[in-house]
Amino acid sequence: MTTYTVGYLVGSLSHRSINRTLALALTRLAPPDLLLTEIPIGELPLYNHDLDPNYPATAQQFKDAIKASDALLYVTPEYNRSIPGALKNAIDWATRPYGTNALNGKPSAIIGTSPGPISTAVAQQHLKTILAFTNSPVLGQPEAYIQYTSELFDENGDIKTPSTAEFLRTYLHAFTTHIRRHHDTPDR
Repeated sequence: MTTYTVGYLVGSLSHRSINRTLALALTRLAPPDLLLTEIPIGELPLYNHDLDPNYPATAQQFKDAIKASDALLYVTPEYNRSIPGALKNAIDWATRPYGTNALNGKPSAIIGTSPGPISTAVAQQHLKTILAFTNSPVLGQPEAYIQYTSELFDENGDIKTPSTAEFLRTYLHAFTTHIRRHHDTPDR
């Protein structure tokens, strides 16, 4: 069995983020062939084309972590019907300078939680559009819009509801299949 390294990016910079809690819960629900590791985005400066010739070390370390990952998982909240600026900034760093797109061909998936009834659906759709432009193949189904309630996590940050935990296991299994499909393609 091949083990795939999945770098996950949490769109929120808050250490108390419900999406960070979701990401940590996913690390415990993941099947044995997925190793989920956070790729932090909080230390990245704002992207500026003027920095391309003297690429910052933090941005290079970020890109190196992406390159070392077999796939990426975006765990994001929804801010004003879109993705957080910090996440968009990270994607900009990952694809620059021109011709060095670390996301090119990298299989990816998107998930998020929010208290609203449509959860992070609009942000995820926006992120899919951005990732399509970066040529990062995104898992299409199942989609995972997790509505946050105080009953979602227990005191340890684990998913409390068995049906939600089972759905998330199914989601991670589908993501594994998506990764395998893209890694087994000869032209990758």
